[in-house]
Amino acid sequence: MFRTFLRCASAMALAITAVVTPTNDARAQAYPIDCAILLCLSGGWPASAPCARAKAEFIRRITPLPVEPPLQIWRCPMRASYGGGDPARGHAPLIEIRLGAHGQSPAEPPALLSATETQASDAQLDVRQIPSNSLPADLLLLRTGDQADIDISDPAFDFVRSIRVYHVRYARQREADKHGDCNRSASVALGTYGLQGDFSWKPSSPRALPPAHRGLHHWGKSCPTVEHRSVFVDWLDASGGYGFEQVNY
Repeated sequence: MFRTFLRCASAMALAITAVVTPTNDARAQAYPIDCAILLCLSGGWPASAPCARAKAEFIRRITPLPVEPPLQIWRCPMRASYGGGDPARGHAPLIEIRLGAHGQSPAEPPALLSATETQASDAQLDVRQIPSNSLPADLLLLRTGDQADIDISDPAFDFVRSIRVYHVRYARQREADKHGDCNRSASVALGTYGLQGDFSWKPSSPRALPPAHRGLHHWGKSCPTVEHRSVFVDWLDASGGYGFEQVNY
């Protein structure tokens, strides 16, 4: 079922527009943004107003500080009904997210939160610190206790697990003295998604950054002065297309 669902991801991402219409303003405001991110990301961010809003939120979450998981799949109610459509009429399969009386999934946390509400929700997450002697003590490496509410271990959902978030807290390089000795220091963390969409951080390094990252191309080459901080996220959509975003700060 989900293989068929993801083959039509682009069409379904556009179909979100059917939910977000002037005659359905109440439902539009309550539509879980992470469901939109999931569908639009899988379909390669097709051009539509809902997908533009979803991508804006996806980028906002990696805009420091704090750096959040760009897709929070645990906020999207995945228990859904599936309609195959009429192939003779060219109707794409659609996902209908089950919403409660007020347009919200009754067993899920609110999908659209204010900054204050988001902080409060994050404070309630089941997290644990992952020990690391590779990073400064003030860089907490956290793993959320949240994951998708259905089994997403099928390879059809590999696009979720393809998402990587690189947080370059700092990367500094400069000549130490007239003898040409070079001082380099960096603090980089890599955020990844587990089998069921759970998100975790682990230590990384400037050399592990993908080729699309910009700002550290002189790192390790002789010793030009480098001062850099950024968050970089990349992913593969359901068809294998590569995408990335970078936010410098």
